[in-house]
Amino acid sequence: MTTASKRVLLAAPRGYCAGVDRAVVTVEKALDLYGPPVYVRKEIVHNKHVVTTLRKRGAVFVDETDEVPEGATVVFSAHGIAPVVHDEAKALSLKTIDATCPLVTKVHREAVRFADDDYDILLIGHEGHEEVVGTSGEAPDHITLVQSPEEADRVEVRNPDKVVWLSQTTLSVDETMETVRRLRERFPALQDPPSDDICYATQNRQLAVKQMAPDTDLMIVVGSRNSSNSVRLVEVALEHGAGAGHLVDYADEIDEAWLDGVSTVGVTSGASVPEILVREVLAYLADRGYSDVTPVVAAEESLLFALPKELRRDLKARGGQDAVTVRHDAGSLH
Repeated sequence: MTTASKRVLLAAPRGYCAGVDRAVVTVEKALDLYGPPVYVRKEIVHNKHVVTTLRKRGAVFVDETDEVPEGATVVFSAHGIAPVVHDEAKALSLKTIDATCPLVTKVHREAVRFADDDYDILLIGHEGHEEVVGTSGEAPDHITLVQSPEEADRVEVRNPDKVVWLSQTTLSVDETMETVRRLRERFPALQDPPSDDICYATQNRQLAVKQMAPDTDLMIVVGSRNSSNSVRLVEVALEHGAGAGHLVDYADEIDEAWLDGVSTVGVTSGASVPEILVREVLAYLADRGYSDVTPVVAAEESLLFALPKELRRDLKARGGQDAVTVRHDAGSLH
């Protein structure tokens, strides 16, 4: 008998998206510019390593605006906030830096526009997720949350001729489209958002996993459990043929028993995961004989976002870089 060869399929793209890159660099530059402490409302992105690293540098993470001392600097996370949070910050005379991902801001603007036109807005997403809370806060009287295809069969609207769907940006593409299909069966006039709400990074990472999954005995997704897009990657892998799938924050969370009888391991990471964590997983696997690494390229990404305007203004005043975020390949979190 011959021993089955061991190999790794490595997803591309994976890890940091442009919105996460922008948000993390925002906190780093705010700490450099203003000095610690810099307060951050909620986790800047949903990743344990990122939050821990920034906390060590002097970032203070809070759950609510009223936990920030009057007059202090506060950064709003990449997931977006409701308008009431801006009002709370103004009442406390806080210096605010809004690191909301521009793709989330796009969804907020869509919600406001459709609410102004008196549409019922069916928001596909997960209850309690910070992004959903923020979007719902833009038009609370017009938005109804739809969490699954099954809920699509029960939701009610005032006027079936004036209804539109929007979505959280980090969902499963397949499940979202199934929810939309079932909504359209009930409301044939259902309007689509002007452009796709599920972000390019979420779609690209899921596409790579779909391509890898049929050839994968085990899929390891690097990401935190409160990261919606990371959790979805495990689900997508299992739905498309992976023998098993697990989510880990760090390489030392891998159970060696997972590798029993495994020939091909797929590796990817969520959109809020720094590449150093993937490299540690690859080193762990290489130590156990999985040193043959083959990239699986589903798409190319080159998008960059400008830093928040408040930060650009202050950086420019001090002669610093003010145009765009730097790619995190060389960032301090790697």
